[in-house]
Amino acid sequence: MTAKQTVLKYLPDDLEPERLPRHVAVIMDGNGRWAKQQGLPRIMGHRRGVDALKDLLRCCKDWGIEALTAYAFSTENWGRPLEEVDFLMTLFERVLRQELREMMQENVQIRFVGNLNSLPSSLQAEIERSMAETKENQGIKFTVATNYGGREEILQACRAIANQVKQGTLNPEEIDRSLFESHLYTAGICDPDLLIRTSGEMRISNFLLWQMAYAEIYITQTLWPDFDRKEFHQALSAYQRRDRRFGKV
Repeated sequence: MTAKQTVLKYLPDDLEPERLPRHVAVIMDGNGRWAKQQGLPRIMGHRRGVDALKDLLRCCKDWGIEALTAYAFSTENWGRPLEEVDFLMTLFERVLRQELREMMQENVQIRFVGNLNSLPSSLQAEIERSMAETKENQGIKFTVATNYGGREEILQACRAIANQVKQGTLNPEEIDRSLFESHLYTAGICDPDLLIRTSGEMRISNFLLWQMAYAEIYITQTLWPDFDRKEFHQALSAYQRRDRRFGKV
């Protein structure tokens, strides 16, 4: 069975393979609220959220989605209670260590974007190892936005370009969209076609501000730990009913 036939085997019949988004981005909102509803500590919501993300990654791979980007930790999330932040850092590190073998088996190429230098050194080491070991994988491209902020990403790109102009290695007339994008954290990753946000919040929360210029946005009231393949199917169905004109008629 060919790879294309495998995708068609798994893809729900009502979805058109040629109209699937190439790149899906998700804002995984609602872990804390989910835990509260269950009478559990907030950290249990984050644990359950990891399971939901793993299932979505596998679903994207099964259904022929080329890329998935997840908003794991924003630059603003440092303002959360210290106990929760410490737990998240430890959780990220543990999940990377435990899941790397499976990502290799599933041909997943993982990449982290954001200000990674501010993360705990042990987590940085796991991030570097996972990216190095999966960089040659040719399957789904999985990007994790960690200590990420869209405004800071744009500012650091501007600083880098301004420094080249100052040094005389770049003329202002040479600055175009392609050059600017080459200085973003996401350089080399195609823009998202579809943004999914769970828990009903109607904002993009400083996520991929440049890259979301023409992304379709899908909001669901479902809390992230409860987001499953049925919910993803509904999001893709809504996406395929959209008329994407990119500013044209």
